[in-house]
Amino acid sequence: MPQSLDRDLFSRASIAFDLDGTLVDTAPDLVRALNAVIRPRGLSDVLVEDVRAMVGRGARALIERAHARQGAALEEETATDLVAAFIEVYKSDVAAESRIFPQVEDTLAALRDAGASLSVCTNKPSILSDLLLQELGLMRFFDRVIGPERTAAKKPAAEHVHDALGQGHEFAGMVGDSAPDAGAARAAGVPCLIMSYGYSEQPAGSLGADRLLDEFSHVPESLAALWRPNP
Repeated sequence: MPQSLDRDLFSRASIAFDLDGTLVDTAPDLVRALNAVIRPRGLSDVLVEDVRAMVGRGARALIERAHARQGAALEEETATDLVAAFIEVYKSDVAAESRIFPQVEDTLAALRDAGASLSVCTNKPSILSDLLLQELGLMRFFDRVIGPERTAAKKPAAEHVHDALGQGHEFAGMVGDSAPDAGAARAAGVPCLIMSYGYSEQPAGSLGADRLLDEFSHVPESLAALWRPNP
């Protein structure tokens, strides 16, 4: 659990967090919904371990990659229909097997207590993000939840991070787990922390983050060090 934080620093800060693979381990529920929509098309089930490397760019990309990995064609109209079906299956039991990662709740609470503005910056459809956060009791920590429909351009675009961070802060940061998070943070010109345990197509250490963290409780001290480096 984070120690008492510098309120003078964090009360002037806005921090955006990715959702899947950063705050919550959602892979088991995502693979359940994915397999439910691809199985009738004759595709084999995708393993949870494989989904963890495919998450990060949204539901459509997840479905497209499942088809590509098995050499299956996917027409535009069919993809749209499958995304709609995926959302219906997924939201029917969005948090059945999803679990909040260790130290997340205590750390978010400490950041809020110190006065930081917190937001979610995710490529997950907004209706699903809202529902998941509500089901898991995490919504109370966030001022804004910015899914792809609530921004002009989704991660790795800078606009997504800027919309999540909002206005009126002196310090800012992005906490994520994958290339879209690191790319969006760089584009937005804000420090980026990457969690090593998340969902990434490439090694987390190769994403160019300002800090690579193994434990979520290290988020506050890492951001503080980036905002106020030692002389």
